[in-house]
Parts: sequence; C-alpha cells; structure tokens
Amino acid sequence: MARDKYLEVRAIENGTVIDHIPVDALFKIVNIMSLDRDRHRMTIGMNLESERIGSKAIIKITDRYLIKEEIESIALVAPNARVNIIKGFKVAEKLRVSLPKKIKGIVKCANPYCITNNESVRTSFDVIDEGGEIALKCRYCEKTTLHNEIELFM
Repeated sequence: MARDKYLEVRAIENGTVIDHIPVDALFKIVNIMSLDRDRHRMTIGMNLESERIGSKAIIKITDRYLIKEEIESIALVAPNARVNIIKGFKVAEKLRVSLPKKIKGIVKCANPYCITNNESVRTSFDVIDEGGEIALKCRYCEKTTLHNEIELFM
C-alpha cells in the first residue's frame, strides 16, 4: 500500500509530537518524562516505518507542551529526535533536541561510592564530549560515565 494512503498514527489538534525516536529509547523517554503518570491523552507508537532510521517510535501528547528541560533530557537518550509543536492540526514549530550543559536528577552516578548513591543528594552532571560521544561527569565525585553506561533512575 502506498505510504501516502494511510496514517499509522492519528493526528492531534494541539500538543506535542516527539518523533524519530529510536525504538530502544522509547521507554527511557516515557520514564524521563514520567508519562506513565501524565493524565493528558497520548498516543505511543513503536516499530513504525521510517525512511531515515528504518524503524522508529513516536509519542503524541494532546494539549501538553514540553518545557526546555524535558527537551534537553530527551537528547540524552535520543539525540536525533524531533519535537513538533502542533496547533490547529498543523506543525507550528519544529524543535531539534539538544544536550544541555548540565543534567540533574535523572541519571544515576556510576560510582557506587559517590555521595549521591549513599545519601539523599540529587545527582548533578556536566555534559562533556568524549571524542564525538557524549559523556557525563559527576559534579560530586568527578566520575565520567560514557553514553553507553548511562543508567537512568527508574
């Protein structure tokens, strides 16, 4: 069937669409944004066809707009995702996710002896570039965690 003959996921009138999510990052984004507790109507699609990345995931949230910190958090697990602001069934704004300079509270420090793993201290990391790969440097113990080692709080 020709691609333009059907929609895999229904359009929304107003809200936010997070698109081009790698399938393995979908539930990480759901966790980061606490979407399991969000009361807005939403559609979550997984293993959808994508010309650019093969298979993708998408999240559509009706009547909710993301704040800057949420968009930056998405970049941590899906650096090539796109965020579209929808108004009146049309894309009003297209945003690229981008990494912040600091990440607080959503990532666990990899150092088991770090104060954040032993006392009720919120984690805080500086985002650094390790030869083209992102890494996080703990602001307390200075442990550097590479992108593939990042563990989110669940």
